Amino acid sequence: MENFNEDNIKYLEAKKRVKRIKGFYIHFLIYVCVNLLIVYLNFQDLKPGETYFQWQNFVTLFFWGIGLSAHGLSVFLPNFILGNNWEERKIQEIMEKNRNYKL
Repeated sequence: MENFNEDNIKYLEAKKRVKRIKGFYIHFLIYVCVNLLIVYLNFQDLKPGETYFQWQNFVTLFFWGIGLSAHGLSVFLPNFILGNNWEERKIQEIMEKNRNYKL
């Protein structure tokens, strides 16, 4: 019975991870599509002889790119900052504190 429960927990963790990866890919796809649309619209608004390389044409791309990068790091490198099994260790710590508090 314990093995089934452990396998079930691992399945649910894997399912959660796949959902987070899928969320990142959707975010990335939207980022690319919206920024391509912005580039197209900016090209349409250029006056003759005006260059595209102006700071205001890259603001959305830059700041949204920072957010997308942070999202990617949180999905693909979750252990980079907090270490391996940080969530599990924190859950055990809180459960232990609660057990000691009730006694």
